[in-house]
Amino acid sequence: MQLPARRLDLSVPCVMGVLNVTPDSFSDGGRYRGVEAALARALAMVDEGAAIIDVGGESTRPGAAPVDEQEELDRVVPVIERLRERSDVVISVDTSKPAVMRAACAAGAEIVNDVYALRIPGAIEAVVAAGAAVCLMHMQGEPRTMQLAPVYDDVLDEVRGFLDQRVRVCHAAGIAGSRIVLDPGIGFGKTVEHNLRLLAHLDRLSMDDRPVLIGLSRKSLFGSLLGRAVQDRLAGGLAGAALAVWQGAAIVRAHDVVQTVDAVRTAYQIRMRRTPS
Repeated sequence: MQLPARRLDLSVPCVMGVLNVTPDSFSDGGRYRGVEAALARALAMVDEGAAIIDVGGESTRPGAAPVDEQEELDRVVPVIERLRERSDVVISVDTSKPAVMRAACAAGAEIVNDVYALRIPGAIEAVVAAGAAVCLMHMQGEPRTMQLAPVYDDVLDEVRGFLDQRVRVCHAAGIAGSRIVLDPGIGFGKTVEHNLRLLAHLDRLSMDDRPVLIGLSRKSLFGSLLGRAVQDRLAGGLAGAALAVWQGAAIVRAHDVVQTVDAVRTAYQIRMRRTPS
């Protein structure tokens, strides 16, 4: 993946560590709101093997309330600045707001991870100006209402069609394919059955060999499948991550970094020894 001033090697799949600097994220809201607490957690994830740290200042869980632009800036920019001072790890900013994208990239972020896939006016221009890479995610609806009644005629076709359309828009704006990663948006406007179908056919979502990011960590999918509380969903998430890597996923986004790194490395090593039948 081409970043503003360097490249991230995705020939071997890697782990993106989640750093939520929010009070209300479904999994770890409030734990890393202070700059020093957030920095300590980020550096710990780097030590655990994360190749990317994804800093987010607004929860996108189902039913989440929107966050004021200035509040989001105040949450994420100081953390990104401190992390860039202390580490050369690749930094991603999890935001949909153009102003936050611009400020975060000026502070040291190299990837914009946007659940709206740069659909908010000014977002594409912010990414182009920064020379940042981008993760384009599929979401039906918006966070406050996305899980009320998601419906698809064919979830695979519709997710792929949406991502293809967003890629074309990015290309037209000057964002090269080497800067784009695709995310099917597991849990974002999708039922359990939709999520499982996407995961079962993840290899069909990659277009022109573009890298795919998958985010499964602690999601409600595993609560529904396994009857597990948020803190008890690690095993399900690791199984999903391994199957995603088996199908070619390049980036796995996770809270539990050290365990996910082990699962990703194991799945990749097995996959590399698979011979054509």
